[in-house]
Amino acid sequence: MSRETEIEKKNLLTKEEFKRLCRRFNVNEDQFTRQANTYFDTEQGAVRTEGAALRIREKNKDMVLTLKQPAEEGLLETNQTLSPDETEAVMAGRLFPEGEVKQALTESLHIDPEHIEQLGTLETMRTEFPFKTGILFLDHSTYLDVEDFEIEIEGPSEKEVEILLYDLLKEQNIPERRTPNKIKRFFQRKQELNDPDEHRS
Repeated sequence: MSRETEIEKKNLLTKEEFKRLCRRFNVNEDQFTRQANTYFDTEQGAVRTEGAALRIREKNKDMVLTLKQPAEEGLLETNQTLSPDETEAVMAGRLFPEGEVKQALTESLHIDPEHIEQLGTLETMRTEFPFKTGILFLDHSTYLDVEDFEIEIEGPSEKEVEILLYDLLKEQNIPERRTPNKIKRFFQRKQELNDPDEHRS
């Protein structure tokens, strides 16, 4: 188990901008690895209401349960590795595992883990590498009937990651775009599919 503060800045990309950045950093297709994020919340959306996100990430056959909560700067991440049996139990909505994530849900967010249910899965092909004083990520994600592309930079401070990303976007002539995180994009699309008339222009 671990707790850490994550400071990051993202920007959505077009497919062509994504390819351009791959060329800029000499990234080949075989340098991408698959990861799958399965998201959870209560039926009433209690986790989202607190500005938090709850997921299980599958990467290299490891399953990690993560709760992200707002922090003074960035996000506070609580991570907990799950066994196959624990993963199956959470996915099926049978039993939420003991540990720091459950403790944070109940004590910090006042959410009963028994009411947590699975909402769906977002798959990402990701590559990452050091970039100046931070880490740069390029992601190609698919979820529901959508695919999108984004760049993300993590670093030591909000100011630093903003400068790193701004300078790179300017260098590549890529516009800054308002970029909600993956779980927000997932939920937005889910709501559009559930209420198509409300989102039709």
